[in-house]
Amino acid sequence: MRHFVVTLGCEYGAGGPEIGKMLAQSLGIEYYDRDLVDKVVEEIGVDKSLVAQADNKNFVPFGIETSLGTRYANLSNKVIYTQFEVIHKMARTSCVFIGRCSDYILKGESDVVNVFVYAPTDKRIEHIMDTMSLSKRHAAEVIRDADNMLHRRYKYITGTYRGDRHNRHLLIDSSVLGWEKTAKFIQSFVEMRFEE
Repeated sequence: MRHFVVTLGCEYGAGGPEIGKMLAQSLGIEYYDRDLVDKVVEEIGVDKSLVAQADNKNFVPFGIETSLGTRYANLSNKVIYTQFEVIHKMARTSCVFIGRCSDYILKGESDVVNVFVYAPTDKRIEHIMDTMSLSKRHAAEVIRDADNMLHRRYKYITGTYRGDRHNRHLLIDSSVLGWEKTAKFIQSFVEMRFEE
């Protein structure tokens, strides 16, 4: 197969990162998720906790020393801009990106497949209950809070809605086939799309 990139957006608790790892491993390509934050930290040279905070909020003030004294800027915007640069660099080799607005960042590229993984709320709650050892009520709160944060972040960066079918080539409910078969289904889609 020729060079390609898979962007995999997902609802929290629907198995996106796990499916993405299986997909990348099976295709023999790189996998990028939260480690993108580490790359952004390297590029900006700012404390990781501050970058993580800026990654989740629309405005995080950040002091910059200048010859005229301290000036303040929005670190969130700097993190977003740097993330755009980092994703474009990493996309030079075939890989899978989980979230990070990568579908939007790589918009218009002919060698990209944009996938969105979702699942019914009850299945997502079960997964969070199992992996985080939470009660049903707490798992539902975690999902609600994560979804709200991810929706706000995506809207702030892209001006559109996460999971919008017009921004994706494939939308798939991970509860229908299970995570492993969902990864295989996405792989077959990618292979058909990029076969020589």
